[in-house]
Amino acid sequence: MEEMYINHFAVLIAAVSMFVLGGLWYGPLFGKQWMSANNFTEEDLANGNPAKQYGLGFLFSIIMAYNLAAFLGDSGTDAAWGATAGFLAGFGWVFFGVAMISMFEQRSWKYIFVNGGYMTIAFTIMGLIIGAWR
Repeated sequence: MEEMYINHFAVLIAAVSMFVLGGLWYGPLFGKQWMSANNFTEEDLANGNPAKQYGLGFLFSIIMAYNLAAFLGDSGTDAAWGATAGFLAGFGWVFFGVAMISMFEQRSWKYIFVNGGYMTIAFTIMGLIIGAWR
């Protein structure tokens, strides 16, 4: 069995990319659609705990990036395969996982596409970074 290689700095940058994309995605890009899909107001968002939300969000991003890096640990991994594997994980697993749960929760397609789309793009970018930075 070949030894797995993980570039820990690439994993950290991949996690940061997911976190930054989330800020853009749920802010200026699709923030209004996301708020509408959840029936949130600005006041609702102000009642959250930012330290907990951002702290745990970043921790979860690191865990997801390490998980993806484990799948991409083969020596033959490059940027193209990393992006492809990231897309397949984001779209094939996460998007449809979000969709399945959302259907039972009677959520809108807007909710599914905003959240599933974010995860698909985030995983694709993380895979690209991890694959390129061998």
